Amino acid sequence: MEKIDIVNPFDQSLIETLPFENEKSVFKKLETAHQLFQNRSKQLPKYERIQILQRLGEKIQADAERFAKEAAAEGGKPIVDSRVEIARAIDGIQIAIRELTQLKGEEITMGITASSTNRMALTIREPRGVVLAISAFNHPFNLIIHQAIPAIAVGCPVLVKPALTTPRSCRSIINLLHEVGLPKAWCQMIFCENEVTGKLVSDPRISFLTFIGSEKVGWRLRSQLAPGATCALEHGGLAPVIFDETADIASNLPLLIKGGYYHAGQVCVSVQRVYIASSIASSFITQFTEGVALLKTGSQLEDQTEVGPLIMPRETDRVHQWVSEAVAAGAELKLGGEKISASCYQPTVLVNPPENAKVSQNEIFGPVVCLYTYDTLDDAIQRANAPEVCFQSAIFTKEIDTAFSAARRLNALAVMINDHTAFRVDWMPFGGAKKSGMGIGGIGYSMKDMTLEKLLVFKSESL
Repeated sequence: MEKIDIVNPFDQSLIETLPFENEKSVFKKLETAHQLFQNRSKQLPKYERIQILQRLGEKIQADAERFAKEAAAEGGKPIVDSRVEIARAIDGIQIAIRELTQLKGEEITMGITASSTNRMALTIREPRGVVLAISAFNHPFNLIIHQAIPAIAVGCPVLVKPALTTPRSCRSIINLLHEVGLPKAWCQMIFCENEVTGKLVSDPRISFLTFIGSEKVGWRLRSQLAPGATCALEHGGLAPVIFDETADIASNLPLLIKGGYYHAGQVCVSVQRVYIASSIASSFITQFTEGVALLKTGSQLEDQTEVGPLIMPRETDRVHQWVSEAVAAGAELKLGGEKISASCYQPTVLVNPPENAKVSQNEIFGPVVCLYTYDTLDDAIQRANAPEVCFQSAIFTKEIDTAFSAARRLNALAVMINDHTAFRVDWMPFGGAKKSGMGIGGIGYSMKDMTLEKLLVFKSESL
């Protein structure tokens, strides 16, 4: 395949046809990045990197609506949410600037043993090397900011491979970076077939891989890394929520509905499984279903749309198959369960699907939320923890002891108390464990991962 059509997920209309780069072109870019890193005389001083990032943020702000429409058109996220994505991207650049001013080593105490007298030691942080960033479709603008900007901030040349369905936002960001003064070799987009990417990952000139995508692909790529290379992998989760009998239903439903159906559920921490105390289950299910029924589904480019299309028709078919299998196995279909079009699926509510159903065991990545009833908190936590994933979870309760108990026992690297699982701000740590990934994202955390801590020891009789 020599080229690929970039289409609008809603109606499959052609946006642009882009050619694939061949293997020779991709590895030439890698060699350019490698040679740049090896030549320390070409390292950009911190103040220049800060100025470049400041100008980048200003450029994005000045044309924010265009970038929001571009991201929405190729990725399918409703335009109202794409505008928020662009605003987050601008904030992310400012976070990187702040973190760069704080990125530092530390003094190591000497003189506390006879052998360490007359010495002073400290650490400094240096860029790790060439970064390979492989991104996902669901936040086509902001994910590039999260993966590429930390590398640029700390002084690592970076190769960026966007999702094949959403390359235009990545291209826009990189073009802007070059426009505001970043030499081209410091940040290069690669657009190639996955086979070429696999070869690139295993090259010893790659020092750090940042990958956002499916667990199957992520773990395979990690196994292909050259010795000494390291990585951060961000996969998906099943985002369990426990809603106990003390939590207020009416005030919390908007959070859960937004967390479950935002971007048609195509978010790695979307609300997917909600465990509801039996004593309030009937009322909760009724109110939740009524709220979901009000969601507006349609073209992502219309302001009133709250749930847009799935990224590809085959994903709509998969979601429908999973829902149909769950219903056949005994789940109660409260709402939805049908395709609206080739790429749009009705916001769907399932009640008590079997624990072994695909919708209970795998990340749906579609506009489907499963509601389960429970009798005891121990039972809810045990069922929430059953899948081999570990990302973000939540507990809704007015009881502080219940909140602390659930927070300690839920298998998650982040537990939200009285908030939905998709909550995130870009300066907080963000990541999964077990099958959900490794390493911690978040702008500042990625910047640390992309650097090495070097120890300097000074010996002097004057010390």
